[in-house]
Amino acid sequence: MEVMISTLCLYVERLLNRISNGKLADDRRSAMTELQSVVAESPAAQLAFGAMGFPVILGVLKEERDDVEMVRGALETLTGALTLIEHAKGPKNEVQPALMNTDLLSREADSISLLLSLLSEEDFYVRYYTLQLLTALLTNSTNRLQEAILTIPRGITRLMDMLMDREVIRNEALLLLTYLTREAEEIQKIVVFEGAFEKIFSIIKEEGGSEGGVVVQDCLELLNNLIRSNASNQILLRETMGFDPLVSILKLRGSTYSFTQQKTTILLGALETINLLMMGGPEADPGKDVNKLTNKTTLVQKKVLDHLLMLGVESQWAPVSMRCMALRCIGDLIAGHPKNHDILASKVLGEDPQVEPAMNSILRILLRTSSTQEFIAADYVFKNFCEKNTDGQTMLASTLIPQPHSLTHAPLEEDVNMSFGSMLLRGLTISENDGDLETCCRAASVLSHVLKDNIPCKERVLRIELEAPTPSLGAPEPLMHRMVKYMALASSMKNKDGKSSTSGVYVQPIILKLLVTWLADCPSAVQCFLDSRPHLTYLLELVSNSSATVCMRGLAACLLGECVIYNKTIDKGKDAFTVVDSISQKLGLTTYFLKFDEMQKSFLFTSAKSAQPHKPLTRSTAASMAEIEDVDESGSSNQKDEDHPILSAIFDAPFVNLIKSLEADIRESIVEVYSHPKSQVAVVPVELEQRSGESDEEYIKRLKSFVEKQCTEIQDLLSRNALLAEDLAKTGESGSQTEQRASGALDRVQVETLRRDLQEVSQRLEMLKVEKGKIESEASMYQNLAGKMESDLKSLSDAYNSLEQANLHLEKEVRDLKGGGASTFPNIEAIKAEAREEAQKDSEAELNDLLVCLGQEQSKVEKLSARLLELGEDIDKLLEGVGDDTGLPEDIEDEED
Repeated sequence: MEVMISTLCLYVERLLNRISNGKLADDRRSAMTELQSVVAESPAAQLAFGAMGFPVILGVLKEERDDVEMVRGALETLTGALTLIEHAKGPKNEVQPALMNTDLLSREADSISLLLSLLSEEDFYVRYYTLQLLTALLTNSTNRLQEAILTIPRGITRLMDMLMDREVIRNEALLLLTYLTREAEEIQKIVVFEGAFEKIFSIIKEEGGSEGGVVVQDCLELLNNLIRSNASNQILLRETMGFDPLVSILKLRGSTYSFTQQKTTILLGALETINLLMMGGPEADPGKDVNKLTNKTTLVQKKVLDHLLMLGVESQWAPVSMRCMALRCIGDLIAGHPKNHDILASKVLGEDPQVEPAMNSILRILLRTSSTQEFIAADYVFKNFCEKNTDGQTMLASTLIPQPHSLTHAPLEEDVNMSFGSMLLRGLTISENDGDLETCCRAASVLSHVLKDNIPCKERVLRIELEAPTPSLGAPEPLMHRMVKYMALASSMKNKDGKSSTSGVYVQPIILKLLVTWLADCPSAVQCFLDSRPHLTYLLELVSNSSATVCMRGLAACLLGECVIYNKTIDKGKDAFTVVDSISQKLGLTTYFLKFDEMQKSFLFTSAKSAQPHKPLTRSTAASMAEIEDVDESGSSNQKDEDHPILSAIFDAPFVNLIKSLEADIRESIVEVYSHPKSQVAVVPVELEQRSGESDEEYIKRLKSFVEKQCTEIQDLLSRNALLAEDLAKTGESGSQTEQRASGALDRVQVETLRRDLQEVSQRLEMLKVEKGKIESEASMYQNLAGKMESDLKSLSDAYNSLEQANLHLEKEVRDLKGGGASTFPNIEAIKAEAREEAQKDSEAELNDLLVCLGQEQSKVEKLSARLLELGEDIDKLLEGVGDDTGLPEDIEDEED
């Protein structure tokens, strides 16, 4: 093997040498032909060529443009070097030479620019082989080629010009642009700017629209690449070309409609385009919703709904895949669009005299189809029609009128003349004698949409009474009770061959979903459900039934919880306290709450998401999508019970969110009811007193009866506490995190209360700390002020003392002068007395002013001291050392002296 590889390497090297150094043109052309052949057939030759051949061949393309034959050979050789050889044997993880060569070529400087320049050559085959080479390069190294083309001036423009070339080149260019525009927003914008929409629809029209071939399919794939998650391109399409060319593709032609695989693929591509327009753009785009609504409005104005109804409802001979996608497009078209709701409700199908509302036709498909996927798609239409459409729900519910017994058991073909509601009720009840509840569960799914978040509709349907199966049984049966009965029958449902029916996997969960939706926020429905005592017993058994799926046990637990939180009845035996007692005695609260945790971890609840974009329709996936007929029902029994496609579709994100929101309310309400049971004895002090005319014996007997009742109530409370303690003990012993969470729900209310109390105390403490800080700040300010005032008083006292000393000194001098001087001196005593009097007046005035200020500040200090005492502060410590130097009283006494 190594010898063969070595020989090939030498052979490739010699050929490259002949091409680069040959003197004769024919010899060089012959060497190019041989090189092309060996590279196309051998991975080893591809590897050898990649190691040394690119500079030689690219040199030919650069320098020998005049030799068309050499240029053609060079392009074909490069294409062969980049093409995977599928028949090559070797390990699957072995490095493919073609991929290595793609990487090497894309790294060559100016290689992409060189190839794009060849598109301007006059020779047809040069342009054709260049497009093939670019396609091979793009297939193996998409991102790098996309980045390279963006850097080349007029690179995409040259490719767009190829769409106007001869048919073969046009088709190659179309395929190349389809690869190039995948997930490349910048390239998408440039392609659209170069007039892509006009060219695409021109080619589609030229090729015959839906009757065309693979070229139309490539055009639609390119169109979808340009508008997928690109709101600006969608707006440009709507405001320039409009949606008429797109809608015309969906129009069926001819009196006999034949759906070949290619035609089906084209129609699926057009339906995908409709779907992308109804998505509006990327999730993060703030203008997505506005663009989505505008697109939906414009599409309906262009009569796209009529074509969708033709493909999805009236063309029952069309492939299942196309009917399903058309129905889903109808569902998306009316989702969140009130006007489109009304338009669909007003549509009629068929021709006179056999005409009927479109909603009736879709319901008939839902009830009768043998295709699981078609049922899911039709159910999607009703879900979106009823979502936040109160008027639509009321309109459908108003037709729910039971038909006479003769019509109820009439052949299925006669339901053409029935109203929507009568057909739905027939679907809900017709399966009782047939032993197959498939139709019933499908109708139950539709009814759950009609009742969702609509209390008047729920109460209206509660009043529907069905004929008793046997007249001798008496009163008519409420529809809700019939649904519960069918749910119980579903567990024992068998096929004709005696095996368990696969539909039993989803019949019970779907009916449970209907009941959960029905009872939500509707006390009347809860009362109707509990009117039959076996219903409560059945639910308790279903919750504890180990053979039931996790999903069914969880939904049954949720239904029990709704019988508590929405229970407004005061009738003994039906009230919330009775339901909670039954749960506690039959299941135990820990086990009951555990069902919610198990359900939340189940496949249905962990995988439930909002509707995701469909997988792009490409050449590689188109054939499989066009040929698919339906999910293999026989194979579904090998799946997990909860992995059934119907359950995955029915249990969508909104319903899962409803269950999660209900769970929190149910846990809190049940613990609250269990912790505070209904009082059995009204303690009235008057009852403890002897009544007038009552004998002692009767009085003692009545007191004894009263005490016995009290003892009974105490025993009941003790038993509750014992059960709570037992549940908590079991939870403590369990190492399971799930059981810890379930048992924790029993004291969640108390913990939350304590947490709230602690939070309030913490907030109060913080407020007191802030207030204390303010008071301390004010006290410090006043303390500083008092210190300043005392300092001023001390300065005044010092000045007064200095004045006294000066006076004494003057008096001494006067005495000295008197003793030895003449009598011509002025009266010193009079002058001294006058000076003393003036000084005393000035000092007294200033002292009085200071005393007034000090009195005001003393009052403030007293108030602050009282407040600080309330806060627990030590006043003596705060004022320690204040006023020790000099005291005001002593100064005043000195002054008076």
